[in-house]
Amino acid sequence: MPWKLASLGTLLAVAMLAGCSTPSTESATKDPVVTDTGHSRCDSEAAQFTIGKKASPELLEQARTRAGAQNARILKPDDMVTMEYRSDRLNLNTDDNLVITRVNCG
Repeated sequence: MPWKLASLGTLLAVAMLAGCSTPSTESATKDPVVTDTGHSRCDSEAAQFTIGKKASPELLEQARTRAGAQNARILKPDDMVTMEYRSDRLNLNTDDNLVITRVNCG
């Protein structure tokens, strides 16, 4: 009898775990990914065109739109920033002359 219960328990555990898995099919399109909260996920690759350009509000908005981000910000070297990770936020990191040196999401 204990083996039957152990086998049944194992079978139920496997069935539950199989229901939690998702297939790993990668989309061929570069559309922003919408999460279950309704926010789109940022794609920093789409905003790499800004590297080497001088940061401006217009460039920030253009990069945010291309990356599919909900929010965007320009970060100077000595700026204080919050440490929470937000998958829907684009960061444009600059040098002291406001030339963009790095683009990332978070």
